[in-house]
Amino acid sequence: MVHQYKLNGYNIVIDTASGSVHCVDDAAYDAIDLYETETPEKITETLINKYGQSESFTADDAAALLDDIKTLKDDGKLFSKDPFASLASGIKNRSKDIKALCLHVSHACNLNCEYCFAAQGKYHGQSALMSFEVGKRALDFLIENSGTRHNLEVDFFGGEPLMNFQVVKDLTAYARSVEKEKGKNFRFTLTTNGMLIDDDVIDFCNRECHNVVLSLDGRKEIHDAKRPTPSGGSSYDVILPKFRKLVEARQGKGYYMRGTFTHANTDFTKDIFHMADLGFTELSMEPVVCKPSEPYALTDEDLPVLKEQYEILAKEMIRRRDEGRGFTFYHYMIDLKSGPCIYKRISGCGSGTEYMAVTPTGDLYPCHQFVGDTKYLMGNVFTGITNEKVRDEFAGCNAYSRQECRNCWAQLYCSGGCAANAYHATGSVSGIYEYGCELFRKRMECAIMMEVDKSIKESEGE
Repeated sequence: MVHQYKLNGYNIVIDTASGSVHCVDDAAYDAIDLYETETPEKITETLINKYGQSESFTADDAAALLDDIKTLKDDGKLFSKDPFASLASGIKNRSKDIKALCLHVSHACNLNCEYCFAAQGKYHGQSALMSFEVGKRALDFLIENSGTRHNLEVDFFGGEPLMNFQVVKDLTAYARSVEKEKGKNFRFTLTTNGMLIDDDVIDFCNRECHNVVLSLDGRKEIHDAKRPTPSGGSSYDVILPKFRKLVEARQGKGYYMRGTFTHANTDFTKDIFHMADLGFTELSMEPVVCKPSEPYALTDEDLPVLKEQYEILAKEMIRRRDEGRGFTFYHYMIDLKSGPCIYKRISGCGSGTEYMAVTPTGDLYPCHQFVGDTKYLMGNVFTGITNEKVRDEFAGCNAYSRQECRNCWAQLYCSGGCAANAYHATGSVSGIYEYGCELFRKRMECAIMMEVDKSIKESEGE
């Protein structure tokens, strides 16, 4: 499968199966578009009629161009056959090893975010804090079910995990005390709204956390409208100096500023640029996923606006990068030369198989976005996985499990997409969240264009 598009003055051709990316001139772009459906004679005639007058394009030029396309095809870099479809069905069933847990140490929160999928941190239940005993058992469960994996990942999550900070510290200390004996290495992440960050939190994060995820939606008026305090006050004014102090203490590394955009800020690039102008360089901005009836839900009318925003973002990131003041945007992080292995590109995030969420009582769910939905209760850290049906359902999610994915050029970039988003949009983890697919494809086009721009400028010595 071949995908072609034009963006920021570049003609880009992507060969899906091989992962090859080509930046070509106008004549080559048109020839590739016609190559599989028209005869060489017809392609030559079309190109001469279009380019012959203005560019002195001749039949010899067309012949040389068609030879180049044939060489690329013979080398498996254009119109290549997909060798991976036959691997997809069993790729997640080869191992039942678990590598990561999302520990919900707090089902309570000190903010009142309007769009919160977790119902202000309570996950449609009662407020609760995880005890050390439950958390310890969760870590033991992870060790016991990790097989030969050496690196294990734990995300302290909520609600707001800093509302149970002592347990976070105690669990981290316990993990460190057993990892050498067990032959494991724990990598911890903390996801926080920032309200309770202090020097103790900063010292802990610098000492123990591989990554810290900080929630900020951008401009003050946007952030405070959707992420107010329970009394309706500003959380922006409280958290901004705390975030700055933490990021400075981490020397600008090992963190992500993570925001959400909604119908209220479809001009979300202004929020990204606001955060970048504040000095934050590791940025992420996610589209809200919610019921269509919600007033902040993204609409069909928003879609072309959002696509344009992604293009604006990519062009501005190139400009700032060239000026020596670039920043990272999570969804534009792509490695075209040595990216994820084919296993990962087919299988996706591993929710419900390699990765699970743990509630304050120890219940296991496929990921944090399924917590509280009893249909997807998988078991408990004390009793193990008892609902294999759910695990099997998620093991079947991959880049080829949906017919729509098989015909999508971006299938090996998104790995079939987010099962939770599909479920919330369609009622099935095997469904397709088409709105999200549209945005993802646009993001990939922008990300690849940025890599093309970088490669060309590096080759030209700029």
